[in-house]
Amino acid sequence: MILDKNAIQETHYEVLNVKEDANYEEIRASYRSAVLSIHPDKLLKTSETSSSNQIDGERFLKVQKAWEILSDSSSRSFYDKELRRTRQDLLAAEVAEDLSLEDMMVEDGGEALELFYQCRCGDYFSVDSLELKKMGYSLLREGSGISILNVDTLAGSVILPCGSCSLKARLLISTDDS
Repeated sequence: MILDKNAIQETHYEVLNVKEDANYEEIRASYRSAVLSIHPDKLLKTSETSSSNQIDGERFLKVQKAWEILSDSSSRSFYDKELRRTRQDLLAAEVAEDLSLEDMMVEDGGEALELFYQCRCGDYFSVDSLELKKMGYSLLREGSGISILNVDTLAGSVILPCGSCSLKARLLISTDDS
């Protein structure tokens, strides 16, 4: 879901009940299924209340709009960029501070490196190298420092929740960090 001017709205993907990485055929099949079940002409015969007709009509219009955007590759690309930008803006508003790898303390837990940073509440923001590896980032320990080893992954960030309070920190990962 995305937040837009204090109102929660469904994404077009949620309207069509598909994943954001769905291909054209998956989107088309979901659209056809939704349209067949909520088309106003079909509902006029089965529905008895006018408020139900209005809700179903609004739902039908949402499905139509979602299909219009997601079925066209250029409009879908633009929509996806705007969706990512909106989500990044929301995350930025929720993050207490930005961290780099140099800010993090490192403990070697044997199987994995544990990165942590103390929150103002006294607890810690933390992530381990196994979690980062799932995201495409491999950590290497070099003396007292750490570096990122990655082949295909671009620079990015990871949101780290505090272990106790509601604060979050963003760990900025640059592919040239060391």
